[in-house]
Amino acid sequence: MSTEQEGLAELRGHVEELRNKARERGIDVSAELKPLEAQLAAAHDEAMARLSRFDRVKLARNQDRPFSLDYIDGTGTDFFELRGDRAFRDDPAIVGGWLRLGGGSVMVIGHQKGREMKENLRRNFGSPHPEGYRKAKRLMELAEKFGRPVVTFIDTQGAYPGVGAEERGQAEAIARNLAVMAGLRVPIVSCVIGEGGSGGALGIGVADRVLMMENAIYSVISPEGCAAILWRSRDHADQAAEALRLTAGDLQDLDVVDQVIPEPRGGAHTDPAAAVEAMGAAIRRHLRELSKMDGRELVEARREKYYGMGVWEEN
Repeated sequence: MSTEQEGLAELRGHVEELRNKARERGIDVSAELKPLEAQLAAAHDEAMARLSRFDRVKLARNQDRPFSLDYIDGTGTDFFELRGDRAFRDDPAIVGGWLRLGGGSVMVIGHQKGREMKENLRRNFGSPHPEGYRKAKRLMELAEKFGRPVVTFIDTQGAYPGVGAEERGQAEAIARNLAVMAGLRVPIVSCVIGEGGSGGALGIGVADRVLMMENAIYSVISPEGCAAILWRSRDHADQAAEALRLTAGDLQDLDVVDQVIPEPRGGAHTDPAAAVEAMGAAIRRHLRELSKMDGRELVEARREKYYGMGVWEEN
């Protein structure tokens, strides 16, 4: 968050504190505070409009943003987690299971980070091992078996690049997921809620509809990784972010994402419940639209969607 945003957030906090104190004492100060709130809102909107792409990267990484389990718990009911890839182990960096949503069941799968160091270490900072992607594949095939939609939540810097992960077939596990999702005969909605990094994100991101939170990012590489390759220094991450065009607005213009979900003023971390509600409403709407298509139509439309990405014409 920029210094300007921090100042506005602090001032907004003081206004809210004044309102609460007045309420406790039975004093109505809404009329007096209304002009100040309007000025604050206008100033905040102007500040958000001036954000650079790297500022958006910082917002996407905010630890107070809602994570996958927050979206899962806030979007539906009766979540029943399923664990393990039936080959090696369970990977806590990816969570998944059945969720009751809109009168039916869907299979939800998402990257999961931790808010505290102990939880982050257990979940490997949201960077999955190959067994995480194999678990996701197992759950997606289970959803297809029962004819239920799949909803995924993307929030990772990328798949774990360690020696053990490579030995167990990281690239193959991700590639297998791409192939499976391309041919899955049930509706798939993917939601980029924070960081969408590299193949680690795409491993659960091939979908009929791709939704993206306003301050999320989605890119083939992190700005720091790109800067280290091109400029031999991570200090140029801000320049790399500009070149990567990784913001929600950029990707909607490029037809990579289908809908950008507006966030509460200041970002999803300022009002997680409102952010979750907005995403949940969009998910339900897209699932209703996709439910009108049969399996063959879904697969054909999905493949055409991805074949069309990156196509350009000469005038």
